[in-house]
Amino acid sequence: MGLITAGQLRGPAVRRLFQDAYARADVEVTHELRCRAAALIVPAEAVLTGRSAATVHGVALARPYDPVEFVVPEKHRFGPISGIDVRRTAVTPTESRPWQGIRIARPARVALDLLLRLSPRKRGWVRRLRQGVPDLDAYLRSGRVRSRALETLFHRRRNRGIRLARQALGLADPLAESLRESEVRVVLRAAGYHPTSQFVVRSRRRRFRARLDLALEEDKVGIEYDGAWHNTPAQRAHDRRRRERLEDDGWTIIVITADQLAGDHNRILERVHQATRLRRQSVASSSFQV
Repeated sequence: MGLITAGQLRGPAVRRLFQDAYARADVEVTHELRCRAAALIVPAEAVLTGRSAATVHGVALARPYDPVEFVVPEKHRFGPISGIDVRRTAVTPTESRPWQGIRIARPARVALDLLLRLSPRKRGWVRRLRQGVPDLDAYLRSGRVRSRALETLFHRRRNRGIRLARQALGLADPLAESLRESEVRVVLRAAGYHPTSQFVVRSRRRRFRARLDLALEEDKVGIEYDGAWHNTPAQRAHDRRRRERLEDDGWTIIVITADQLAGDHNRILERVHQATRLRRQSVASSSFQV
């Protein structure tokens, strides 16, 4: 009280994070900072969850200015507040713990809300799974919650969207090393493929050759996602030599970029279909000649 004036709040020394919530202008804005600011203006019954709670837990799923995600018991009403997303649903006392004067979801509830947050109005179940499964993969990879515990939780829930959440859990794989790799895997699984994540390729003498993001082992087709860090000259040269070695070992390598993944996923599937078809034709031809 009295430490700062209304005029100073309008000046360059402070930055507004939300209505009635400010920070010094020289402080770096992170998503956790905005979560702490939001905690000052939401009701005490609000529970920080979803990508926001995951980020506070150390799994960086939310960017600095992504909406701060809360759930509140259905009887409570507040908002709308710009920059804050609120879902009204049942929350049991055991699903959260005290945090910053409000509450933060425990890991199992965070995992549930990572999936229930997906809009049921958005068309295309594959599109929604492409959003939810990568987040769940990353959270499972952190070790904060286990798939078996989620199976039990999801089985007894009756929330709106729980069927999609169960589907997402069935597709989850904590071995995935990036969100986009997870997204590629969802596209393949939705088309009926069953790729192995982080597949290790070995020589005939069982020596390590490479690790593939995703592999259709029987067809010797590897699918790799190349993010922005692959664009340096040194990394491109390394990738080229590595993939040439794999091709010498009989593998077909399909490289998927960010632009391709953001486009029509049917084009990705066409490339995979063609690679597997050619592989099977080659195997059949070799068997016939023998």
